[in-house]
Amino acid sequence: MSEAESNAPTLSIDTFITRLRERAELPLTPLNTVDVPSAAIQEDHLHRPGLALAGYVELFTYQRVQILGNTETRYLRHLDAPARRAAFENLTQFDIPCIVCTAGNALSDALLSMATEARIPVFQTDTPTVDAMATIRALLVDHFAPQKAVHGSLVDVYGVGLLLSGPSGIGKSEVALDLIERGHRLVADDVVMVTRRDSSILMGAGTDLVQHFMEVRGLGLVDIRAMFGIRAIRFQKRVELVVQMEMADAGTEYTRIDMIEGTHEILGVPLPQVRVPITPGKSVTVICEVIAMNYLLRHYGYNPKEVFQQRLRDQIQSKRSGLQRGIQYFEQDYE
Repeated sequence: MSEAESNAPTLSIDTFITRLRERAELPLTPLNTVDVPSAAIQEDHLHRPGLALAGYVELFTYQRVQILGNTETRYLRHLDAPARRAAFENLTQFDIPCIVCTAGNALSDALLSMATEARIPVFQTDTPTVDAMATIRALLVDHFAPQKAVHGSLVDVYGVGLLLSGPSGIGKSEVALDLIERGHRLVADDVVMVTRRDSSILMGAGTDLVQHFMEVRGLGLVDIRAMFGIRAIRFQKRVELVVQMEMADAGTEYTRIDMIEGTHEILGVPLPQVRVPITPGKSVTVICEVIAMNYLLRHYGYNPKEVFQQRLRDQIQSKRSGLQRGIQYFEQDYE
């Protein structure tokens, strides 16, 4: 599987605020006007600078977005004017990307002037601190999450994200197209952008250029959304299983009992892998559906391999010889 890893770039303050308003629906109001085109956020963590306001700045993570909630703003308000300026100067001496005042809190005009002079943008939201931090953190985690461009097709089959992998020209797009015709949903074709969320979750999506277009040899470009409708696509899906398509090799031994064979690692996350040998006349589409249903059975505690092995052990222990019929007698209905 061809993969290309990319590092998330820094996030400019303007883009950060725009995404919070439009995507996360977190209303932010600027409290000062600062023109800092080079200001950018470089990591996904947030910081509440209580100790820094109190004077301890040795471990102050100033490069993070600073959150001023009820505790910080009320601490500043209880100080007299000179002490308040001195406390706030503990922050403004550093190159802070921005300050967000939550829960309807605001800074005094004197403190806003200090922030403006230090070229630190300050924003305000009425959203409670915990909720605002959760929203901001989720947006930053998504932006800075590790990503890889993976060659393959991602299809939602019975709710399972199947990543069809294999060498170019083996028929991944054709199998994906057949799955769509059977009622399943395309996430991405040819190039899948895989993003790691948390430690073990991989989310897949298409590229901004290709989206839900598909290139099929002999047909050309196919617009899946226009042709099959909104029901045939998804914009994102968790990647749960890799289907490795490869030309059948008479000298290669393929599994005949356990469907899951090994793992494939993407961004440090091991995914179960199924190797499917391609031969003329084989219905790979149906096999993919069976793979998805078998994955669901295993997910809910039923493993066909273990069930069959238990039957085999019971057969050996009972010391019965020869094959026997699976039912004791035939019903009168001879259909």
